[in-house]
Amino acid sequence: MQEILQYLVIFALQSAAIYAIAASGLVVTYTTSGVFNFAHGAIGMVVAFAYWQMTAESQWGLPVPLALVLCLLVVAPAIGLLLDWALMRRLAGASTIATIVATIGLLFALVQGAGIVWPQDDSRRIPEFFAGESFSLFDVNVTYHRALALAVAVAVAFGLRALLFGTRLGTAMRAVVDSRELTALNGAEPDRVSSVAWMLGCSLAGLAGILIAPSLSQFTAIALTLLVVQAYAAAMVGRLRSLPLTFLGALILAEVEQLLALAEVRGWAGGFSDSLGTLSSAVPVLMLLVVLIVLRDDRSALRSESLGFRVPRPSLRTVATWMGGLVVACLAIGQLELFTVTTRLNLGKGLALGIVMLSLVLLTGWAGQVSLAQLGLSGLAAVAIWKVGPVGGLILGVVVCAAVGALVALPALRMRSLYLALTTMAFALLMETVVYGNDTVIAAFAPFATDRADARRLPGLGSDTAFFVALAVAFALVALGLTLIRNGPFGRRLAAMKDSPAACATLGLDLTATKLQVFALASAIAGLGGGLLAMWSSSNVGRSDYALLEGGALGGLPLVLVAVIGGVTSVAGALFGAVLFVGMPLLGAKVSWLKHVMNLAPGLAGIGLARTPEGAVRQAADGTAEVVEALARVRDGRRRATDEAVDGSADGSGPARPRGPEAMVAAGPVTAADAAHLDHVLGLSWGRR
Repeated sequence: MQEILQYLVIFALQSAAIYAIAASGLVVTYTTSGVFNFAHGAIGMVVAFAYWQMTAESQWGLPVPLALVLCLLVVAPAIGLLLDWALMRRLAGASTIATIVATIGLLFALVQGAGIVWPQDDSRRIPEFFAGESFSLFDVNVTYHRALALAVAVAVAFGLRALLFGTRLGTAMRAVVDSRELTALNGAEPDRVSSVAWMLGCSLAGLAGILIAPSLSQFTAIALTLLVVQAYAAAMVGRLRSLPLTFLGALILAEVEQLLALAEVRGWAGGFSDSLGTLSSAVPVLMLLVVLIVLRDDRSALRSESLGFRVPRPSLRTVATWMGGLVVACLAIGQLELFTVTTRLNLGKGLALGIVMLSLVLLTGWAGQVSLAQLGLSGLAAVAIWKVGPVGGLILGVVVCAAVGALVALPALRMRSLYLALTTMAFALLMETVVYGNDTVIAAFAPFATDRADARRLPGLGSDTAFFVALAVAFALVALGLTLIRNGPFGRRLAAMKDSPAACATLGLDLTATKLQVFALASAIAGLGGGLLAMWSSSNVGRSDYALLEGGALGGLPLVLVAVIGGVTSVAGALFGAVLFVGMPLLGAKVSWLKHVMNLAPGLAGIGLARTPEGAVRQAADGTAEVVEALARVRDGRRRATDEAVDGSADGSGPARPRGPEAMVAAGPVTAADAAHLDHVLGLSWGRR
């Protein structure tokens, strides 16, 4: 009984308190700004590292109370104020995909920045508050740290309730998200209100990070950033707007986690007891996925939304020319060995990941379906190749990916934008945790979970040069196929569905079938890319290659980020994104002083390009068109000047040109040419002699 009380009451309440604090910060920022902050956990991570920097004896050695005041009342609010001023105000009224990309870019930049300031190889530890001190409650030993966390969560709950519903500032915070203009007309200052909301949200994220850091086995940037998954699950129970339901979601999540932990300790699951500990780590993801699937009141699905980018219709001849050039260039690189082995390996990886990005062009760029699971999904093809073999495995992997992609589409049929992004993210984390990363439930996957799987290459393509060229050919064929689709009936149907699902449904378009088809096709393309990526690596293939968040390099999230940076609406954008994905780390490795810049560049570029999701390729094309147009105007001006010089109007040596009516009034006697011109202008020249 004492053990049950300890797990299901004491431990669960402490975990629920921290989850609730983190989730409440997420709800506050979303409710008051309309921006779902994917970087919420990363902000908490930065504040927790700052707290360690201030309190560690080997660092600044400040007293704990002073460090808490500085972190929660200075550092975290300063981060919130800076974010609101530099980024969030610019996102007011932006499409959901713009806010998703901006906050993912922020997450990437914060994780990489933390790795620069606090190298991840160093060992760190944050002690609990009142370390070693405890009291007895119902014969259960309770540490003061756990009691403090619970007390803080209760105070936060009552404080937020009083602020949002009992003060003028709280009313303005809830009103500013609906209409900044109407809020201003009622005497509030929307910019100041937005700043307060973000300062408060960042402080709550930092508080959760500081409270949970002592209980983490690894005090790393990624481990702290993943705290946000628990916050997502709890916040979605409250549908991103109800604080009481958010706290209830946090409590349910903590109870399920502790129940599984207790079952593992007691051996209630018999031979499967050892697997329960791993399953408990997947509880937040499972809960998030279940909540999103059963969520009925999906306001985002009912609200028509413009994604804010144009979808070009490229010429098949143009794409074929560019793809032919790509294959020839790759053939020259392979045959002439123009780069080092390391560079060629990274270029090949970029081509394989570029195919995965092409699936995003079809799914997100053309169909308007936001997906964060493409890289994680493509890992199924790698598993199939590892288990079955190169030919059968690749075919099986592509088919399985298509089937699973269609399965993912089922709950997503009534979702759009944010809810769809969260659902696909939860699915990717579920794949990573349960399928790829669980070495006890599925024992046969153990080598893949520890990055020790092998993937043999296709027959006849054993050499690096041959497979490198094959990767380029595969990319070119997929790009040409997508171009045919874009210019055909299915492409037009996708574009119509992206622009207005309601109008398409009114006109009789079967949106369900269209979504299933596009999800299945995009997943098959992702599976092809993932399978080729495994073959290109050939050895040491595993979970980290297909993870959503992994180590300092991250995974699926930066892939989406870089795809949007390149241009998610065109195959050229996918190719450019792939070059960026592998090119920036290579440049950072070769030029030491650029290393940190290259690590931060994708995140900063994602933040900067958030308002222009058409990407760098489209911007470059538009810029080139503007330059060409300007040059044409200059040439036309010179031509007119030359014509005037030739007919003598410029120096008065040639025949006089007729003047306009205004010039006649302003400049003296009217000549015969002027009169004739005036008659012509007024329509009186008919029949006059």
